[in-house]
Amino acid sequence: MTSRFEGRVAFVTGASRGIGKGILEQLASEGAKIAFIDINEDALSQTTTELREKGYEVYSKVADVTKYEEVETATKEVYETFGSIDILVNNAGVIRDNLLFKMSELDWDTIMNVHLKGSFNAAKAVQKYMVENKFGRIINISSTSALGNRGQANYSTAKAGLQGFTKTLAIELGRFGITVNAVAPGFIETEMTKETAARIGISFEDLIEASVTMIPVGRTGKPSDIANAVAFFADDKSSFVSGQVLYVAGGPKD
Repeated sequence: MTSRFEGRVAFVTGASRGIGKGILEQLASEGAKIAFIDINEDALSQTTTELREKGYEVYSKVADVTKYEEVETATKEVYETFGSIDILVNNAGVIRDNLLFKMSELDWDTIMNVHLKGSFNAAKAVQKYMVENKFGRIINISSTSALGNRGQANYSTAKAGLQGFTKTLAIELGRFGITVNAVAPGFIETEMTKETAARIGISFEDLIEASVTMIPVGRTGKPSDIANAVAFFADDKSSFVSGQVLYVAGGPKD
């Protein structure tokens, strides 16, 4: 594996498992120093140990993306530890699926706070380091649900909002050498999609089988599929690509 991220520092939110963990592994394997935060202390500790055992330079901290002070403290510590923050991946996410008439105000607020406020907090915290360095890569994790998905009025709205956030930051930060893009995953095999299977009352295997029939390439996605897309946007050579949303779903999306 080439070291295209040698000397770069990546900060990923909610990265103890699933897509976030896959992104950490991808960037670290290509030379990046990696930092991540998560509210799941056990998972964070386990992932930190796994990554360090592979020889990667790792910073990790239990922090809540919805609380700006915690995010700011973490980014400050990352900067003091590694000397820069070059790549931000806003990955932290949760689901609180339900049909609108069953959806509580808490279900709505939780999704908005984690996905939208969390991404705002992290981007605001790191942008000062990127502006100072005249270099930055911000990648927001959206979803094909942004196009609408039954039972996900909250999640779909938040993921669509992230696309507007992406395009606006690309306009504001471009003159500082900072690009801002979004990756929108389709069906990816993660703990979150296992939760979806449980919610609708079928086995994970049955959910995968049903999903594959609607995916043109004939398979579901893995975290590494999303990590590869993130790595493209994070690359120095992608400096003329900004404000874009890349659907990684095994087929075309409108």
